[in-house]
Amino acid sequence: MSVNKIHYSRKAFILVAFVLAKFLLQYLLNNPYYDLQRDEYLYLDQANHPAWGYLSVPPVTSWISAIIQFLGNSVFWIRFFPALFGALTIVVVWKAIEELKGNLYALILGSVCVLFSVLLRLNFLFQPNALDVLSWATFYFVVITSIHPPTYPWFFIGAVVFGIGFLNPYNVVFLIMGFLPAILLTEHRNIFIKKKFYYSLLIAFLLILPNLIWQYQNNFPVYFHLKELAARQLIHVNRLGFLKEQLYYFIGALPVIVASFCALLFYKPFKKYRLFFWSIVFTLIVFVYFKAKGYYAIGLYPIYISFGAAFLGNILKEGKRKYWQPVFLVIPVLFYVLLFNIVYSVQNPDYIIRHENTYKRLGLLRWEDGKDHLLPQDFADMLGWKELAEKVDTALNRLPNKERTLILCDNYGEAGAINYYSKDKKIKAVSFNADYINWFNLDSPIYNLIRVKDFTGSEDEFKKTSPYFDTAYIAGAITDSLAREFGTTIFVFSKPKIDVIRRLKQEIEKNKKYESN
Repeated sequence: MSVNKIHYSRKAFILVAFVLAKFLLQYLLNNPYYDLQRDEYLYLDQANHPAWGYLSVPPVTSWISAIIQFLGNSVFWIRFFPALFGALTIVVVWKAIEELKGNLYALILGSVCVLFSVLLRLNFLFQPNALDVLSWATFYFVVITSIHPPTYPWFFIGAVVFGIGFLNPYNVVFLIMGFLPAILLTEHRNIFIKKKFYYSLLIAFLLILPNLIWQYQNNFPVYFHLKELAARQLIHVNRLGFLKEQLYYFIGALPVIVASFCALLFYKPFKKYRLFFWSIVFTLIVFVYFKAKGYYAIGLYPIYISFGAAFLGNILKEGKRKYWQPVFLVIPVLFYVLLFNIVYSVQNPDYIIRHENTYKRLGLLRWEDGKDHLLPQDFADMLGWKELAEKVDTALNRLPNKERTLILCDNYGEAGAINYYSKDKKIKAVSFNADYINWFNLDSPIYNLIRVKDFTGSEDEFKKTSPYFDTAYIAGAITDSLAREFGTTIFVFSKPKIDVIRRLKQEIEKNKKYESN
């Protein structure tokens, strides 16, 4: 076997080892104490309602949900796909370093920095974020590859990557908003006079067109979703806080990322990639201007780890500088070990409460409402769901004509959790919230109504709804005081005195009009 083949085999073995380590670490984070997270139930339920768009997210997540459902809908497969996207992000960073002529040390350094980073938390939940980061990294890799050598097929591959990224959470639009002015500032502006650039735009447009048509047919719900997001959540975002958060996500890789900026500005072999320096500047400005959440920008950094690792690999390969190589490798691992119990792992609530001050100092107890709570929001969003589904099942099984029952919830988390955990798969919970407002089945008469109400809205439910039914009672409530859904109450109403379907249609129309205002 030739020396080159041995070297290639060794590199391939190391890359596979990092991929396997990524999967292992992700599954080690799975704490059976917790249920799935609120958003995951909605995304999993989208597999039952195929469409080119949803009120909450574009369609790619639903396609992955359909695959998970085909494979059995188990927690193993739900955790598998975000872990897979995280592993592929490592592969993309590895290939980018190779494209930048990085040596074996650079490849290992880049992989270590990505492995021991915030992606361990991000790649834990089944949400669009994991694929979003992969999309950003892959798009940037395609740009690197198209610069040197300038092979034309990469433009079309870039168009496909953008299309998939757009059909994931739309976040990739921020990438383009930061990248275009960066191109205009550099010699790469000549791309705008090349036919292949416009052919690529056409490919990207055709890929996203079905979703744009869906948005048009549904009065562009993405606009109203962003409007609501800005009013309810982004209003609590502090611009300075956004910038501070950027330091935490890849804190162990911070020296490598800083090295990438130096390399892009002053390292002669990277002169042709200088647009990447301007790209991150403009992209961060766009994020800050729109008061984006901190994690929206996570996809920016993996490719800059590639630049920094390739640069450090080249300048630390000879003489006394070589002694610095272990330092850059140890820093990400050290931060991972120090922060594992607090930042990266999914600890039981009693541990979090005992270390409340540490969590609070790191801002981990602050929710979207801008207030501190006992648990991080994601953790509180993973409690109480099984309890809710079990109590709804118990109430359902006691009802006459249970197949004529409507389960109406206050929010998508409640509806999705009931549909996921319930043993009766024929009766689906719905809500006027999020995508569930389009998933009502009103083709059959309704004799029973199980109303799941948030604690803050449950005080008057019995008094308001019971006059329309002959039978009314409370069947239970979520009792886990640490759950975000604590106090959510299950009301049961039977033998309606009114036309329930007519009343529901009126409520659906009213809620749709409210969403569009």
